[in-house]
Amino acid sequence: MTQSWTPASWRTKPGKHMPEDYPDMAALAQVEQTLRGMPPLVFAGEARRLKGLLGDVAEGRAFLLQGGDCAESFKEFQADNIRDTFRLILQMAVVLTFAGGKPVVKVGRMAGQFAKPRSSATETIDGVTLPSYRGDIINGMDFEAGARMPDPQRLLQAYSQSASTLNLLRAFAGGGYADLYNIHRWTLDFVNDSPQGARYHELSEKISEALTFMAAIGVTPESQPDLHRVEFFTAHEALLLGFEEALTRIDSTSGDWYDTSAHLLWIGERTRQLDGAHVEYFRGIKNPIGLKCGPTLDGDELLRLIDALNPDNEPGRLTLYGRFGHDKIEARLPGLLEATKRDGRSVVWAIDPMHGNTLTAANGYKTRPFDRILSEVKSFVEICKAEGVHPGGVHLEMTGQNVTECLGGARALTEGDLADRYHTHCDPRLNGEQALELAFLVAEKLKDDRVSKALLDRI
Repeated sequence: MTQSWTPASWRTKPGKHMPEDYPDMAALAQVEQTLRGMPPLVFAGEARRLKGLLGDVAEGRAFLLQGGDCAESFKEFQADNIRDTFRLILQMAVVLTFAGGKPVVKVGRMAGQFAKPRSSATETIDGVTLPSYRGDIINGMDFEAGARMPDPQRLLQAYSQSASTLNLLRAFAGGGYADLYNIHRWTLDFVNDSPQGARYHELSEKISEALTFMAAIGVTPESQPDLHRVEFFTAHEALLLGFEEALTRIDSTSGDWYDTSAHLLWIGERTRQLDGAHVEYFRGIKNPIGLKCGPTLDGDELLRLIDALNPDNEPGRLTLYGRFGHDKIEARLPGLLEATKRDGRSVVWAIDPMHGNTLTAANGYKTRPFDRILSEVKSFVEICKAEGVHPGGVHLEMTGQNVTECLGGARALTEGDLADRYHTHCDPRLNGEQALELAFLVAEKLKDDRVSKALLDRI
């Protein structure tokens, strides 16, 4: 890792889960060159701001809420879908802030989450074998030879959709929609009459009473603009490195390289090889970055990866997302927590309770049981507490749409319900009601820990 770095030095390393079968490599190179001339999607100063906030999370002063689509699609690109996921994150953040007593850093899996690694390069249906669907930035979902052929023009469409999504998110975040005085208007229609909707309305009343008191003593959106807006950041798995390289730019303020496709990028469980292309690329960009940590990772390998990705031990630079499964977390997480704590590594520890809890239902649908997701989150908080590490956040695949993709929750969705509204282009997502239910349950754990700590501090 001592050799010089450039945005293209990853090309000298073995790269996994990136397509190698573009029919016209010259056309791909031309598209990447076009992207190099496009405006940045985000700015270096925004990425530095997020790194500072994640530094607060690393020090135990804040909590990270990261969520959004498993894989964004071109077909479902609609303003309402973006709005509904954004307001779901706002709702969850309010619940977590009120209970945990700490600010919540809000990051969306949005405006760039298009590429997906697949366990198999091909898919066979009724005796026909075609390349696997890898996300709309690479190929199409339709099981047809033409659709499954990687198409470089899709990179340009992904860039355009990301730019439009970011434009809308910035308007929502800074234009008054996120004003705390609108808290009653954030409830999703299908959640409104649910048990979670009732709990949320009760919480909203408490916050509204607090806002009324604050206004009486002169604390209003006019005097405190932060009541009128929120800081919202975007993130995605940087899987397709040609796209990321094309959007990597030198920051004129610092002279450092930033990937301007998102504020935060992460390396997936399947591409975290120490000598691989993805680690090589990530070590040179100055964005806050993430690393998925699964059940096959041991403490020594994790420390070597941290050495490569965060050699200066910068707070907020590196977020580690545990993704073990409800039945493996107790055996695997403590050793990793102990390794980072023992070596004094400044990292954010968060939990991705989705990927390790995926199964295939009897009717063939890929799904995730809500009780397993919740179990892994609870175990994460309890194990972190036992190891003396701040449980820094959650990373969820979820949507503001009324889908039926994950089993269980307050409405007790069954395998028979999955076919009703199973819309995901890749992995199953929590719907708005399930995500809000999870937020309340996590909030209860955080509140218990906060109360216990307060009592200990008084002794």
